Amino acid sequence: MRNIIIGLIAVLFINSCNDDFVNTQPLDQLAETAVWTDGSLAEAFVSEIYAGFGNGGFDEQMLASLTDETIFTHPGRNITTITESRSNPADPGWINGTLSWVNMYSRIRAANLALSQLETPKFTNPTLVDRLKGEAKFMRAYYYQQLLRYFGGVPIVDKPFTLDDTDFLSLRNTYEECVNFIVKDCDEAAVLLDGKTLVAGRATKASALALKSRVLLYAASDLHDIPTAKVKSSVISAYAKPELVGYVSGDRAARWTKARDAAKAVLDLPGFGFQLGLAAPAAQADAVNNYMNASLARNGGEKEIILGRYFINAKQENGGRQGLFNGPNGYHNWAGNTPIQLMIDDYEMMDGSKFDWSNPTHAAAPYTDRDPRFYASILHDGSNWKPRTSDVAAKDPANQIQTGTYEIMNGATKVPYFGLDTRKSSVEDWNGSYTGYYVRKFIDPNPAIVDQNTWQQVPWPVLRYTEAIFNYAEACIELGQDQEARTWLNKVRFRAGMPALTESGDALKQRFRNEKRIEMYLEEQRYHDTRRWMIAPTTLGRKANGININGTLKAGKTVTLYKYDPSNYDYTYKVFEIDPGKENRAWLDKQYYLPIHRDEINRNNKLVQNPGY
Repeated sequence: MRNIIIGLIAVLFINSCNDDFVNTQPLDQLAETAVWTDGSLAEAFVSEIYAGFGNGGFDEQMLASLTDETIFTHPGRNITTITESRSNPADPGWINGTLSWVNMYSRIRAANLALSQLETPKFTNPTLVDRLKGEAKFMRAYYYQQLLRYFGGVPIVDKPFTLDDTDFLSLRNTYEECVNFIVKDCDEAAVLLDGKTLVAGRATKASALALKSRVLLYAASDLHDIPTAKVKSSVISAYAKPELVGYVSGDRAARWTKARDAAKAVLDLPGFGFQLGLAAPAAQADAVNNYMNASLARNGGEKEIILGRYFINAKQENGGRQGLFNGPNGYHNWAGNTPIQLMIDDYEMMDGSKFDWSNPTHAAAPYTDRDPRFYASILHDGSNWKPRTSDVAAKDPANQIQTGTYEIMNGATKVPYFGLDTRKSSVEDWNGSYTGYYVRKFIDPNPAIVDQNTWQQVPWPVLRYTEAIFNYAEACIELGQDQEARTWLNKVRFRAGMPALTESGDALKQRFRNEKRIEMYLEEQRYHDTRRWMIAPTTLGRKANGININGTLKAGKTVTLYKYDPSNYDYTYKVFEIDPGKENRAWLDKQYYLPIHRDEINRNNKLVQNPGY
């Protein structure tokens, strides 16, 4: 179905006595008129619009590496252009295909074409017509939402251009106009999709309501309330067209109320959510499993996904290669996006207190008694993991992550031994982590899925039920409804084995922000949250860091084959900043938005560039 080519059909008039030759149709194409007379072909066309999801967030480079979650290991990918605030219209830096201006408008055009043709369908199946219209409206809303949260207001194009159009250039619509347009599409999609049964991975009423919730939450945030944003940023204050990036007037409390109500509409939907009815925190082992099941969408955790991008082994796509992309080099993986110490330090202790390097107990055993989500998300020194590949198994029969330097005995002499998962590994010394950590979240723990020769079937959560919980809680906090916010946040915390929140006011807001950071790790929330909250200077602007770990043999111990064992070793941990030659993070306020590429400005002289560029 993906080979169906729809578009403007050029008709060649050729003078010839052979009419059969003249009327020959390409064998790998279908005329547009044929597609819209057949329900199955029309469905195939709408299905292709979903391809704009790409691999979701499961590309080799992840959005997390633009944030204080991870750092990207490999050079030459233009990520530091963004993290070092060097973005400019000629070189914006790494742009994922799921937010590319060209890619998004290509999919929007396809949605517009589908909607125009489905207004007067040439096949008889009203239920199918309504469903396809609902899906097309949702996808158009989704792709506009992608553009909106990276670029601010963009040109709204709600019809397919044809050769009869005299002007293909459009002004940028205001931020408010874009929000209203997206919300309208979501509302209409929700009605059209109500009661429709669809396979996993296709838009539903729930998808439309969840997307609406996200868009209205962003619209109420600091970055898009121009009076607030101007106080917090001189770049936005100096921008001549602030209406392109936010609301210049209006009742902000009313926007928070709309965001709250939209989120609650999602929470009220039946059939979603996982392990959210606990009356007390889950036991640690159960909490680890809860988080893993939610992240892997299995054993009940699939109820977390409102809309997912799914992968199957029969069709090997890069979205099924997270183990390869992010796993340890000691397993012949690539260590692509590796957690930084800033992220590690924000996981609370099991009792809900903050981790603190100045606390001697914490500093001596930094991986003990932490939030259970830490163990389900992060591979740290000493973590139990999968069996090593056959060529490495004899070096590590214990199957533990080794990211430190340790003493072992060579005869009567102590010698340094470099961990198998370091950049001095005897397995591979080039694909190791710079930070001393690896990602565990989203990686299938199945021992059979170990290296680059195997694939996994973990879906990307495009829209997740717990995101709606956070949307609702945030809006409630902003509206002074702290008890309601705590009620829902504690559902998430109890599932994760963590004690209830009790704070109010600004203290609750800060706990909420950290809670979302931990729960939604790697899910493309942090990049947007830190910007819309306008806390990026003190979060994204911090230097990336890691951990140096040394294990020294205790007196009388004679280890010759290393394994993590505090009875044999004294371990020391020292935080360090990433070498500026690798990445020298800095924040400039222009990075609140991506620049519109110079080529787009040259193609459309009606476009106004974003602030700071």
